Amino acid sequence: MNEHEKLNYVEYAARDLGATKAFFENAFGWDFVDYGPEYSAFSNQGLDGGFYQADRCSSTESGGALVVFYSEDLESTLSKVESAGGSINKAIFSFPGGRRFHFIEPSGNEFAVWSDKGL
Repeated sequence: MNEHEKLNYVEYAARDLGATKAFFENAFGWDFVDYGPEYSAFSNQGLDGGFYQADRCSSTESGGALVVFYSEDLESTLSKVESAGGSINKAIFSFPGGRRFHFIEPSGNEFAVWSDKGL
């Protein structure tokens, strides 16, 4: 639902749009709607958004925002990310209130997954 002045949509660059879509389909079960050959949107994932064809990527090292997933089973989600072709750039670590890991999807964008389970 669209809410006045609330976060509504996020967009990421994708060097390899096909590989990025395949990764999120395999790791998280996402569905995409293509809008031409250079843009693909996703919805019903907590925050709607899309990927556009571009040579750039987002990482915390370069000051990019970090989108963080929630998981009931952090180790299982980490395994799914690796099996789908993601690379772990920060192994599971603890922080006040939970644990998390960071990963890079095939186009080079960094995401994280956190959990408050298994503390």
